[in-house]
Amino acid sequence: MRLLIVIVNYRSADLVLDCLRSLEHEVRAIGDCRVSLTDCLSPDDSVASLRSGIAELGYADWVDFRPLARNGGFSYGNNEGIRPYLASSTAPAASTEGKARSGVPQYVLLLNPDTYIRPGALSTLLEHMDGHPRTGIAGARLEFPDGTPQVSAFRFPTIASELASGLQFGPVSRLLSDHLVPMPLRDHGFEAGWVCGAGLMIRREVIDQVGLLDDGFFMYFEEVDFCLRAHRAGWRCDYVPASRIVHLAGQSSGIVTDSAIDRRRRPPHWFESRHRYFVKNHGALYTALADLVYATAFSLWRLRRLVTGRPDTDPERFLGDFVRHAALHLTGSKRLRAEP
Repeated sequence: MRLLIVIVNYRSADLVLDCLRSLEHEVRAIGDCRVSLTDCLSPDDSVASLRSGIAELGYADWVDFRPLARNGGFSYGNNEGIRPYLASSTAPAASTEGKARSGVPQYVLLLNPDTYIRPGALSTLLEHMDGHPRTGIAGARLEFPDGTPQVSAFRFPTIASELASGLQFGPVSRLLSDHLVPMPLRDHGFEAGWVCGAGLMIRREVIDQVGLLDDGFFMYFEEVDFCLRAHRAGWRCDYVPASRIVHLAGQSSGIVTDSAIDRRRRPPHWFESRHRYFVKNHGALYTALADLVYATAFSLWRLRRLVTGRPDTDPERFLGDFVRHAALHLTGSKRLRAEP
């Protein structure tokens, strides 16, 4: 199989169907391409809506739909969408509702349900991967519906980046510019540390070498961890802005990255995922130091904001939640449960 596109749904059936409509032309043009759609036990009528929508649109010949028995999170949903296609090169996936598939995919594309592709987006990514054999992961340019680009290429987080991110002070950010997690927007492609999982293509050999996404991440930081594992195994991660995908940021996750639009409180699993990423990849001591640096820097930023009278654009109760989660992990307490 040339390309497997994996979409995970959770209460976003209408968005998924719009996404599928945007894929139809290019999927059929590529030919040897399928969509693996999973649903993570949505509590609404998503399963029925997707079943009927796929049938009515005539997409059952290239969309395999698999409702899952539990909501294991974004990594779990993607992995369950990929695993049947890696298990055998010939045997059909008995649990899929679409036409039986065959063939192990050459490439896998992780695609958010709150996206729709611009013409040529998939073929551009495929051409880039074909032409750069050491590139194991490639990310598209994500943009808003009006064409405004979103930051979707990043460096790996470190203690230095936590300092700059928490402090939000121009001179420090300029001094640590090579450590800032968001990379500057450019019109040409370049090598990044990691790219956003909303539109991320993976060479199958990378999965063969480093495995699938870590199911331990419920949501957030899973693509950061995966790209770091690939990086340590010697693979490049490229940002390919010629491939354009519209991302309705936050529609599927509940977190809108533009804080001026949405200041909703960060969910507990965001803090859990951040902690898991740092401990897994850098150890407990490094994580504790990163937490201390960020909490101190962010506290100074909050004080400076009050003194200068700047508007509050941070997520609600963020500092308190951050410190509480860090303290719970430091003392070995149980994870903080979601609060109403």
